[in-house]
Amino acid sequence: MNKLNKLGLVEKLSEEMKSVIKQQEINALGADAPSDGSYPSIRCQYQKERAFWNQGGPVMDKVLDVKVPFNNMTITARVYYPKDKEYMSCLFYIHGGGFIVGNLDTHDRIMRIMAEESQCTVIGIDYSLSPEAKFPQAILECITVTDYFRQHADKYQINASSIGYAGDSAGAHIAMATFLWLRDHHQDTSFIKALVLYYGLYGLKDSRSIRLYGNELDGLTEEELKLYQDLYLSEQQDSQSPYYCFFNNDLTCGMPSCFIASCEFDPLLDDSEALYAILKDKKVDCEYKMYPGVLHGFLHYSKMMESSKQAIADGANYFKERIKQ
Repeated sequence: MNKLNKLGLVEKLSEEMKSVIKQQEINALGADAPSDGSYPSIRCQYQKERAFWNQGGPVMDKVLDVKVPFNNMTITARVYYPKDKEYMSCLFYIHGGGFIVGNLDTHDRIMRIMAEESQCTVIGIDYSLSPEAKFPQAILECITVTDYFRQHADKYQINASSIGYAGDSAGAHIAMATFLWLRDHHQDTSFIKALVLYYGLYGLKDSRSIRLYGNELDGLTEEELKLYQDLYLSEQQDSQSPYYCFFNNDLTCGMPSCFIASCEFDPLLDDSEALYAILKDKKVDCEYKMYPGVLHGFLHYSKMMESSKQAIADGANYFKERIKQ
């Protein structure tokens, strides 16, 4: 699509979102030398840029880093215990970053807020990134981490029968894929009480929102979305896999409760709306909320945006209500 046909978004954004963009410009002026283009360098730059946004936020009772065995390697999981914890339920958080960047540090504040608001243990999963790790490795790693903590539930003071998955962007995608993989491979999913999904990629190849939105402000042009897909998938035909394009899967059978959040000016907006329309029509317990005036990735900016804090709290409260049922 010709870039000239994209909608002009800056004037349409909320004042909070505009303030974040200005702050991002200030942060960029003080940034180190640009990346050399390698993926380790890109990830390092991304982590440095996110450091500002992870300052402050809730203080936990304790935080543990745990190494979980997986084949001939280990996966790091970070366990957040909020102060005055009320529930033994556990929410696994899977970070976004287009499958190629992001880690436990870049999403630390999001997970701390999620833990405080839900009053549950939150466990972040530092899954292997692409292109070094290809589909479906991230899914299998999330399943392995889930199994490990369920098997050691007493040690980590969690209820193995009351668990959820949450994630943003690519993390929301992996959260949904993890559930579908477990269900379709005839594994027990009764312990999964809810999915909390923030502005995920769910499988649309083209849409109104992809055509209208996506630019240098959010790094989600059509070309960039195609690049992220190509780096994540092992083969081109994987784009039709029911664990990549969820609309090729059965979204009617055995689905858990779902909280689906979207951003008004996100190229992935229509993915969320399509997913919600299907689940609602099939009588799956679900809730949809679109946050006005914001761009993809706005959860990161709770330091300056009340809408970000509210969105995290909305998802946490949704999970909290479902574990009481």
